Amino acid sequence: MLGTITNVCCIVVGSTIGALAKRALGEKYTTVLFNALGLASIVLGCNAAVSHMGKSDYPILFIMALAIGGIVGTAIDIDAKVQRALEKRGGSNAAQGLTTACLLFCIGTLSIVGPVLSAVEGDNTFLFTNATLDLFSSMMLASTFGIVIIWAAPILFCWQGSIYLIAKYLSSSFFSEGLINELSIVGGVLIICTGLSLLKIKDCKTLNLLPSLIIPIVFYLIK
Repeated sequence: MLGTITNVCCIVVGSTIGALAKRALGEKYTTVLFNALGLASIVLGCNAAVSHMGKSDYPILFIMALAIGGIVGTAIDIDAKVQRALEKRGGSNAAQGLTTACLLFCIGTLSIVGPVLSAVEGDNTFLFTNATLDLFSSMMLASTFGIVIIWAAPILFCWQGSIYLIAKYLSSSFFSEGLINELSIVGGVLIICTGLSLLKIKDCKTLNLLPSLIIPIVFYLIK
């Protein structure tokens, strides 16, 4: 778990530094950062989805995942509930910022394969690399959205910790290349959604789409 703990610490440190820097930034510069993050999210999301699309064994699975997950998330109304909870603590953009942070930190080859390698081989290289990237990403996100980004740290710990425990004590083969591809495609689309929201092009209510990430896991469990 050393790699995951390091990753979590980097997010805490980066978020703290970024939140302190936010106080020195005026509204004009905050707007620029919003636009930069929005564009970066779209590029990263497109790259994640497209680069894994050709490797998918089930090309329509991500469509089913988004449809089913979106219906479930809308029925629960995750977006509205989280928005109300976080607006009391971090302002009107808190939920949007935390969603963006969690998707960027958790969805990716480094964050999924890293805990598996750590559990099976004791190799933390992927996680240390991911921690370095998350350190700077959390600084930029916190300088835009504030200290609310620090809450992505415990979420990442639960995400990577769960993968670690499954690989360590149940089956490392569960997180196959196929499952990672499907998660990356769905995750890439969700990251694109956050980018569109940040740029104020379309509010896709990304939080309502989060259950989509569960569908590939359920599919592979049944398979």
